[in-house]
Amino acid sequence: MKSSKAHILAKFHKIPVLRFEDQELTSFSGLLVFQQLFQRIQLKQRLKACFAHLNISPIFGRHLVILLLIVHLLLGFRRLRELDYYRDDPIVLRLMGLRRLPDVATISRALMQIDADGVEQVRRLSRNMVLEGLQRERFPRLTFDFDGSVQSTQGHAEGTAVGFNKNKKGARSYYDLFCTVAQTGQFFDRLHRPGNVHDSNGAAEFMRDCFTEARAGLRNTIFESRVDSAFFNEEVLSGYNRQGVQFSASVPFERFPALKAMVESRRRWKRMDCQWSYFETPWKPKCWEEGGFRFIFTRQKTKRQRKGPIQLDLFEPRDLNFDYRVIVTNKRESAKRVVLFHHGRGSQEAIFGDAKNDAALDAIPTKRLIGNQLFTLCAMMAHNLSRELQMLASPVAERALPKRPAAWAFEKLDTLRHRLIQRAGRLTRPQGQLTLTMSANEAVRKDLLHFLDVLQKAA
Repeated sequence: MKSSKAHILAKFHKIPVLRFEDQELTSFSGLLVFQQLFQRIQLKQRLKACFAHLNISPIFGRHLVILLLIVHLLLGFRRLRELDYYRDDPIVLRLMGLRRLPDVATISRALMQIDADGVEQVRRLSRNMVLEGLQRERFPRLTFDFDGSVQSTQGHAEGTAVGFNKNKKGARSYYDLFCTVAQTGQFFDRLHRPGNVHDSNGAAEFMRDCFTEARAGLRNTIFESRVDSAFFNEEVLSGYNRQGVQFSASVPFERFPALKAMVESRRRWKRMDCQWSYFETPWKPKCWEEGGFRFIFTRQKTKRQRKGPIQLDLFEPRDLNFDYRVIVTNKRESAKRVVLFHHGRGSQEAIFGDAKNDAALDAIPTKRLIGNQLFTLCAMMAHNLSRELQMLASPVAERALPKRPAAWAFEKLDTLRHRLIQRAGRLTRPQGQLTLTMSANEAVRKDLLHFLDVLQKAA
């Protein structure tokens, strides 16, 4: 009996009948790579040490709750209740070393039992893991970028406040200050703050602590830093100078009539390239005790034709075809290299974007302050660990470029999920040998074996 073309097409496009069985099936075969990484850095043991001072131990250890949150974020989930979608996954269970995963209520109770000292210990661990990677790579110079980032909530979480929030006006939020490492694209540390503080609130002390900790572990390294105009104050810049940190900072020159007058009266600008020109001069605000910093004035050609005052009131240069900016620095390099160096701080926005989109850095999952602080630290560690994995497995690119870009061609965490982590597999035990069977996809096989081989050699 011959089949018609329509019959054949209907046969191949037929929707199958669904059947659900208890089998050792996983949707996250590539999580084996992170299991190997966790073992290499002894993450579980080190997390357990963070809570050694707490005597009362819940059924599920607090360190396992933190580890589960990191895994939760690596898998691409944001809300705690989404744990139900993988609670029976055998690879996740084996990574955790558990027969079953805790429910959301258990996780919430465990987070509520952690105190401020426990949060501080997890924060130190996060910072130390980044330092260990930097010690291994031996960068001759490192660039720390500082900036605040808003974390909004729709409710009333403990410690939030209404402040400047360009995305959700009037919403309560946190406004943490973050320190990122330009060369690795990792979060070095963060300072927790409510949403109603100024950008520079607590910044000078936080910066000092970051460089003190980093210099203790990296004694022969030259340190640099870049900040925007919100951090232009004597306490911050003098602090950089006292610590021997080379810095550049944007200057809100609209606040200083003397600086605006310099721009308006300047007739001869030195050519930097076809778009940029500059001049520089030492200057010091009258209220500052310390001075002698270089102020580099730049202008960039623009195609826009403006009408009336540009940039700010009372500032009307004769030529309206330029954008004007001022940078202050203690660096001794040429003005062009300083300008390029400062412009490189735009890479921090990309780091924030990746961490918020792929690791839920902007999420506020609980109403308790300590729980939210721990969640933010877990998001930082998930992002940092994805970068650490790639640092171990990929060659280093150019390190000495003026803009201080990342030294690796990093993939986003979401890309790693699709290419590596989210791969179906079946756990079996032929002849007693635990075996993970996956589809014979050559691209996945190549990537997975490469990462596992690198980690085994590193161990």
